[in-house]
Amino acid sequence: MQNVSEDSGQRNFLDGPSPYRTRPDNTSSDEALKQIKTANTVSISPELFEKLYLTPQKAVKGDLRGTFGNPTPIALIGFLLSCTPLACELMGWRGAGGNGAATLGAYYFCGGMLMTLGGLLEFFLGNTFAFVVFCSFGGFWFTLGSTLTPAFNAYGAYASDPLKPHEGLASAGFHASYGFFLLFMGLLSLLYLICALRTNIVFVTIFFGLFFTFVLLTGSYWQGAVGHASAAANLQVASGAFAFLACLAGWWIFFAQMLASVDFPFQLPVGDISHFIRSGSDRLQDKERFSA
Repeated sequence: MQNVSEDSGQRNFLDGPSPYRTRPDNTSSDEALKQIKTANTVSISPELFEKLYLTPQKAVKGDLRGTFGNPTPIALIGFLLSCTPLACELMGWRGAGGNGAATLGAYYFCGGMLMTLGGLLEFFLGNTFAFVVFCSFGGFWFTLGSTLTPAFNAYGAYASDPLKPHEGLASAGFHASYGFFLLFMGLLSLLYLICALRTNIVFVTIFFGLFFTFVLLTGSYWQGAVGHASAAANLQVASGAFAFLACLAGWWIFFAQMLASVDFPFQLPVGDISHFIRSGSDRLQDKERFSA
């Protein structure tokens, strides 16, 4: 068998620059690696970025996004493992009830802890919107958990008998007062809903469901405060239905992120709508270009 290096009609690739060489001869391995990492960072599409991080893509200093894992799914799963059971309890499925007290631990260790942790990690990655959303809802779950914890005496302060603090849960004063917290959580969800119009349909659906969840739950508490038990119960069931809608959207986008994280052969669409509302920086660039 004739050796390729001895055949004058064939070019021996060992004697010259390799066509498969990944970097020029005068480029160090560290520089080549930096170029590859930079290319990988730049190549991510805006649609994939907002699917993974739930925020429009913006340039930030450093390469933390390429160095560390994506914290968004851990915050999402914390929310889902808290909100989905609560939604079922609010709707009274299989006789559930008790204002969600049965899943008190999930509010602390899933909703509160995981969402706050995910939010803080989003802060270090420069994702302001996700950071604020996750930390604020982490605070909500901590607040809900502490309200239902007897040691905090949140409802016990409204009980006529100090030896029977649980009676405070049914008092008009507690219902009327706690309704205000839920009302402003609804306002917060509305603001997030408007901001989410720069992301995708699934994220918008989550805040749409949460907005009506808090509004209806506020109505339920206030109806209970004035003694309208039937109306309060109906509003509570309706709030649970909207919470369940938000959770369905949350499970969808969580699964989509998990598939993207392992580079699965198929991906779930999330309905990117970031291009419908142009960013303020793009509008400013157009204005400067036309004025130049």
